[in-house]
Amino acid sequence: MIRRYLSLVVTASLAAVAGLAFHRVFGLRPVLPVAAVAAVAPTVLAGLLSGPRRAGRPWPLWISLVLTVVAWTGTVAVTVLRPALSDGTLPRALREGVLGSWKSILTTLLPAPAEPELLVLVHVLVWLAAFGSAELALRTSLRAAPCLPPLAAFGAALLLGVDGPGGNLGLAAATVVLIAVLVLVRSEEAAWRPLLAGVPLAAVLGAVAFAAGPYVPVGAEPYNPREQVRAPPPQQRDGVSPLDRVGGWLLAPDQVLFRVEASRRENVRLAVLSRFDGVAWSSTARFVPTGSRVPAAPDAAGGSLRTSAQRITIRDLPGVWVPAADRPRRVDGLGVVVDPDSGSLAAAALLRPGQSYRVASEVREWRAGDLADAGVAQDAEAREAMRLPWGPGATKPPVQLEEFRRFAQNATAGAVSPVQQAAMLAVRLKSYARYDVTAPPGHSYRQLDYFLSEGRRGTPEHFAATYAVLARTLGLPTRIMVGFSGGRPAGNARDMRAGDVMVWPEVKFDKLGWVPFNPTPQRSDQSKDSDAVAAGETQQKLEQIQRNAASQQRGGGPDKTPQTPPPAPPAAADPPLPWWVYAVSIAGPLAIAYLLAVLLAPVLRRRRRRTGPPAARIAGAWRQALEHLGDVGLATARTLTAHEVAHFGAGHLGETALDHLRPLADLVNHTRFAPAPPGPHAADQAWEHTDRLGRLVTAKAGRLRRLRRRLHPRTLRRDRP
Repeated sequence: MIRRYLSLVVTASLAAVAGLAFHRVFGLRPVLPVAAVAAVAPTVLAGLLSGPRRAGRPWPLWISLVLTVVAWTGTVAVTVLRPALSDGTLPRALREGVLGSWKSILTTLLPAPAEPELLVLVHVLVWLAAFGSAELALRTSLRAAPCLPPLAAFGAALLLGVDGPGGNLGLAAATVVLIAVLVLVRSEEAAWRPLLAGVPLAAVLGAVAFAAGPYVPVGAEPYNPREQVRAPPPQQRDGVSPLDRVGGWLLAPDQVLFRVEASRRENVRLAVLSRFDGVAWSSTARFVPTGSRVPAAPDAAGGSLRTSAQRITIRDLPGVWVPAADRPRRVDGLGVVVDPDSGSLAAAALLRPGQSYRVASEVREWRAGDLADAGVAQDAEAREAMRLPWGPGATKPPVQLEEFRRFAQNATAGAVSPVQQAAMLAVRLKSYARYDVTAPPGHSYRQLDYFLSEGRRGTPEHFAATYAVLARTLGLPTRIMVGFSGGRPAGNARDMRAGDVMVWPEVKFDKLGWVPFNPTPQRSDQSKDSDAVAAGETQQKLEQIQRNAASQQRGGGPDKTPQTPPPAPPAAADPPLPWWVYAVSIAGPLAIAYLLAVLLAPVLRRRRRRTGPPAARIAGAWRQALEHLGDVGLATARTLTAHEVAHFGAGHLGETALDHLRPLADLVNHTRFAPAPPGPHAADQAWEHTDRLGRLVTAKAGRLRRLRRRLHPRTLRRDRP
């Protein structure tokens, strides 16, 4: 009885460890109480229902199933879903938590927010694992079977936690230890000495697994179920592009849009616009929810990284785009969705004055050596960022494209590298037109042509959009950023006003990523604005490097065609796999399937023999005894009587075997020939003798020999020997 309830402690611990594996999804603090309650409550319930009801039998399983469903509903309502219970939305919260939480987790960048509807999934999985494990421990004799439900819950946590922060190596080692302890506790040995010696060995096994885990070679990326689930769009989207707001903001320059508290000045970006259709620039962002974390850039980039922490308070900033410095990595205090590719942030709802949040960003800094020999990026994103569509409904290319190409070639004549082309184009635009906040907004082909040919005055919108189009005619991949630079001092913070809006283009280089350029000239009235601060320090250093690159015209004259990097050679095709790889891929699963079959067949056969009426159980005990004797040389028993089999066992196992074989033979003969059927007590005695005989055979033949015989194909026969 002590071993029985001790096994419940181990199964509850296994279920709790499986629940803690969800820490990569939500973090440890929200998961810990949920896993503890969901592991202990069903285990206690199963233990209470396992007591004898009448005639020494436990309560039927269906009663346990009904009661555990009722208990789970009440427990989750008063713990995880207590807010929903208070406001009367419990049925909806239960339905969403059980049916839809998994999809919400798979479409959220981890860690996911610890919302009650999402934590319901942890609660129900751990509860089912603890209940199933406890019932298997109480109702079956299979030693390791109770570990299967917690392992299933652990596997679900691993799948949902792919790409989450942290790791589960320690929990995996703890699971190994608990499984070993569970097998020892459920051992049929009556002595406690093996258990006391086995627990330290199990702990050593777990320590070895924990230490060796980081060195286990992994041949492939883990399967990520998020790739199979498409993220939903934000619930509310801003119908007005930030680029279209630039002209209006510049006409009301003193309107405070948000406040930034930071130890270092950085340009703040608002939106990334990479798609141009000939009329307007728009975002290609595919937003997914996130609890707080923003993933790193998907492609490797050059330069050095520096961490920047900011606290931003919203004032009159409209829309849903959330400002942050460079590449944000963590956002706290505001529910946001994020585009993993560009790092753009958007609020789940329209921004409101007074909202405040903290953002930690990675700011990239470049040195002159990083940019010197950089080539143009050739990946799919870069190729898309070189496109120059003809325009909606157009059937032929616009005439402006050829004019733009000639302007760009003249502006970059003599450049010997893509970086020099990009820098010279920015310098040319700065001196070609002047800054004018009253210039009519717009950035279509026709409006950009007017800006270059007649107007020659514009806002950052015109300079950045013109640069992006001109650079694309040279084969440089470009996109447009809308953000803010400078600001007005406000104590230890800066107020970002509408007049501080800035638009700048970025060019993508191989092994460097997106590098910003500034083609916009300085405002004529900026020197008079005494309460403004300079642009970000990182941007100032980068612009100086680019000016130096533009001034170094090596080996070229005014008529020299700019050199573009040659296209990357096509990747060599992978060689075909050798024949033995296919052979192993076929033979491996077959070998594993055979191994599982020959190991499980005797277990299932023994379980089948122990069930049924008393006469069938006694016959099953006799067949099991014959199978044991087969391991010490008994070839067949068809021509032998039961007592002759008993004398064979005594000759090979010693006289002690007669103490079990003779009573077993008498029970078999009584079952076959007596007029009255045997009772349950006789069947229990028969199996007790058979189990003790099995131990004698193991001591005589050895475990290794018995294992080798079990691997023989005859193990799959219905009856042996």
